[in-house]
Amino acid sequence: MRGSLTLGKVFGIPIKLHTSWFLVAALVTWSLAGSFFPQAYPGWPALTYWAVGAVTAGLFFASVLLHELGHSLVALREKVPVRNITLFIFGGVAQISSEPTTAAAEFRIAVAGPLTSLALAGLSGLPSLMLAGSPVLAAPLAYAARINLMLAVFNLIPGFPLDGGRVLRAILWGLGGSLRTATRWATRVGHGVAYLFVLLGLGQMFLLGNLLNGLWILFIGWYLKDAAESSYQQAVLRDMLTGVTVRDVMTQGCAAVPVDMRLDRLVADYILNAGQRCFFVTEEGDVVGLVTLHNIRAVPRDRWSQMAIGQIMTPVETPFLAHSDEDVLTLLRRMDEADVNQVPVTEGGNLLGLFTRGNLLRYMQLRSELGV
Repeated sequence: MRGSLTLGKVFGIPIKLHTSWFLVAALVTWSLAGSFFPQAYPGWPALTYWAVGAVTAGLFFASVLLHELGHSLVALREKVPVRNITLFIFGGVAQISSEPTTAAAEFRIAVAGPLTSLALAGLSGLPSLMLAGSPVLAAPLAYAARINLMLAVFNLIPGFPLDGGRVLRAILWGLGGSLRTATRWATRVGHGVAYLFVLLGLGQMFLLGNLLNGLWILFIGWYLKDAAESSYQQAVLRDMLTGVTVRDVMTQGCAAVPVDMRLDRLVADYILNAGQRCFFVTEEGDVVGLVTLHNIRAVPRDRWSQMAIGQIMTPVETPFLAHSDEDVLTLLRRMDEADVNQVPVTEGGNLLGLFTRGNLLRYMQLRSELGV
């Protein structure tokens, strides 16, 4: 979810808006003000339609946010960290840092969102009936009641990673005892649901001639298919890396080089002759940065004799270090939060090596080739 704006925090959870949200917010407001409300409530002034449309769109996105907060608060109660909630073109998503530890916890987290939406439908529907004599006030609440009911029903479709798919996974997990197996079967069901959406969208477009609705349903199907595959891959990754430590993956023996060394000397003396691929950059005995082949490749070869290592290094923030015995999954979460790709590894206060995402990819590839 890069390209997101942080609005603030609710219960300590960062709330973000992805840039795609602005497009869908404008489309929802335009659809409500230009089509839905004029058909449902004819005779209002144009400005009233736009004002009611804007208020109703705000209630819609507030409902999506509260739905995700429902998931997030239960996740926090289950000791599952929540990185943020992001509103984007397909609604909202609560980014949870790790899987629940039990099937029961997964079930409770999954059903919290739809239950929140059902509660919101009731809280909006009752006042809309009481305000039936004032259509301008009742209209946004009636729409909010309807959209929350739709959110609850849609999310309970058993297509992973929708809430209903996660409920299905929790049930399969509880019955079979394997999260990975449950995720695989829930993903297969999710694929089936995604393809049904794709077929429904194509039918809307080519059989009924409803291009806009069909295209939207088609995109939802594509998104669900992609999200299901991504979620399964993450589950496989977690399963493969359980119990793996930083020491198992890191690059050891990174040479220490001074910050003012020229690139041509580094390449000639350390890379070509000695076969080194990573370097700690030091200044007056302190490590101030890292240099890998990636940094060097970014510099034209004819400038190597003019460029010092300190000019191309990746600066190291001293507090962000990894310990050799740290769990790889824990370190990856920390790296994601700090948005870094490589981390110095220490042991007993001494620099031991370097952990990079490239190390991890090579490690996983070797395990896959060996079938372990």
